[in-house]
Parts: sequence; C-alpha cells; structure tokens
Amino acid sequence: MPHDHVEPTDRLLTIPNALSVLRLLGVPLFLYLLLGPHADGWAVVVLIAAGVSDWLDGKIARWLNQTSKLGVLLDPAADRLYILATLVAFVVREIIPWWVVVVLVGREVVVGLCLPVLRARGYGPFEVNYLGKAATFNLLYAFPMLLLAQGGSTAAQALRPLAYAFMIWGGALYLWSGALYVYQFTLALRRRPGVAPA
Repeated sequence: MPHDHVEPTDRLLTIPNALSVLRLLGVPLFLYLLLGPHADGWAVVVLIAAGVSDWLDGKIARWLNQTSKLGVLLDPAADRLYILATLVAFVVREIIPWWVVVVLVGREVVVGLCLPVLRARGYGPFEVNYLGKAATFNLLYAFPMLLLAQGGSTAAQALRPLAYAFMIWGGALYLWSGALYVYQFTLALRRRPGVAPA
C-alpha cells in the first residue's frame, strides 16, 4: 500500500533514484537522436520511456517506502532537463517558435532565483505541486506528438492540432505552477525564518 506523509530519508541506492538517474542519462541521447541523425522515431521512444519512468519512480517510492532526499531533487531536475532539452531542440528544428522557449525558460529562471533566498532564510526547496506534475505530464505527451506530427502525411496533419493543444495547455499549467511557487515564496518572506509557508 502507498505510504502517506512519509518523510524523505538519506538513502541513495533506491529503485526510484536509479530510475531518475537513467532518465537523466537519456537526455543527451535524446538530443543526439533529434539533432544528429534526425531519428525522430527513436527520440519519441526515449521520451516515452522517460515519461513512463517518471510515473514509475513516484509510485515505487510510495509503494516501497523509498522516498529519499536525493530523489526529491532528482525527479524534478530530470523533468526540467527533458523539457529544456526538448524545447531547445524543437527551436533548432523549427518545430516551435523561439518565444515559447523564452517564456517557459523564463519561468524556470524566476523560480530558480527564489531558491537561494529561501535557503538563506532556512527553508528547503519548493515541494513539487500537482499542478506542476500535470504541466509536465501534458508537455511530455505534447513533445512526442509534435515530433510525430511533422511531415505532410494525413496522420501527421490529423495529429498536429492535438499535439499543439497539449503543448498550449501544458505550457499554461507550467506558468501557473510557477506563479504558485512565487506566491509561496512571497508568503515565506513574510514569515519568520523556519516557519513553513501555508
């Protein structure tokens, strides 16, 4: 059964951490496939594997009580790297416009700038919220669909509107989750150090 409200441990060698590391190692492979030989089919396979492992590591961490402090950092780091790598590659391939990357990366920069301030006041990093996970879920579905939607075939043309719909919705949720993190940040600044924001 899943364990509710489990405090992260200091364990390093866990199944969820191994899955997160494998997901991180897939980022350069994904970029190579996308920008080198343009092997879009294999790039889609890597993306799907990353999405499945992202779902699995959270489930396994709860099922086996293997939630760790390293895993709490690795999981969102892997998600962000895949999103960033995909966005950059898609701009290079001219699949999406550059301003989409500027907006989404800008969200990461703003949230990232909040972290050292929080640490200085005695707080840990932001907890990943469900909105952020939903945004990642939508984007990780949108990316392979956008790849498969390239070309002039009937299937590609039929898939294209759905792919862009997932991209727009995922991007909107991504920005919304960033706004919530900034809101938590402002709440933390109003409280004395060591008191968690509501």
